[in-house]
Amino acid sequence: MTDKKIAIQFTVVTFIIAYATAGALIFWGQFGYRVYNFTNTFGQFASNIPFAIYILSPGIASYFVLKKNKRITSFKGWLKNVFYVKGNIYPYLFVMFGLVIYFGIHLAVSGHALTEFPLYVFLLSLPGNLIIGGLEESGWMYILQPILDKKYGYLLSSVFTGIIWIFWHIPLFFIPGTNHGNGLINFGMFAVQCLAFRFFFGAVYKVSGKSRIFMCVLFHTMFNAASAVFGTITMNWTGTITANTAIIFASIVTVLMYYKRHRQLL
Repeated sequence: MTDKKIAIQFTVVTFIIAYATAGALIFWGQFGYRVYNFTNTFGQFASNIPFAIYILSPGIASYFVLKKNKRITSFKGWLKNVFYVKGNIYPYLFVMFGLVIYFGIHLAVSGHALTEFPLYVFLLSLPGNLIIGGLEESGWMYILQPILDKKYGYLLSSVFTGIIWIFWHIPLFFIPGTNHGNGLINFGMFAVQCLAFRFFFGAVYKVSGKSRIFMCVLFHTMFNAASAVFGTITMNWTGTITANTAIIFASIVTVLMYYKRHRQLL
């Protein structure tokens, strides 16, 4: 099957899983259900299972679509591709650069260094954010954006994937108990962030060699963990426009340098 059909299958399956699960959670919310709204560990874990299915829908769709089309032979093979970590230090430095420039600009614009939670929460929340966030990229950056990049190029593939990503996120704003569960308040800032970071994910993918999917998973995981610490600081339009413009600019410059270097090596 062609890449185009695989990308379409992936997108359709992802949205079916995501919107069906989110619809059920929104419906149950009318009867008191809330994500994270349990006082014991087991109750919180159980309450998060359907929410995790929604968040993991790109990864779930990625595995089944690739398996169906014989692009992989097993779940172990899929995991090996997603978590391929061999490579040099430069992609890790680029991932850290993205985090520093984004949150650093927000801190500078906000005029203070206050955080919502202590900094050690960043480390504690990494495992959870691998599941609730990071593994999205096992779909978006394993299938969709790379295929769109082949057909439309880096810039348009970033925009197209960003728009799709925004629509995929919309139910989050209506599921009770999530960080976004306040209707569409602040949706505009979130949409700008989604578009900007698809440019960055595209750049990470370009510069990371065979570990490209893992590096995108890692950045998404670390970004979500950092957002838990700096969340309130990022909720203003001045910081949003400034930080995301910087992210887009840095991403495009990085990709241009990548293209220039690889042409010289040909």
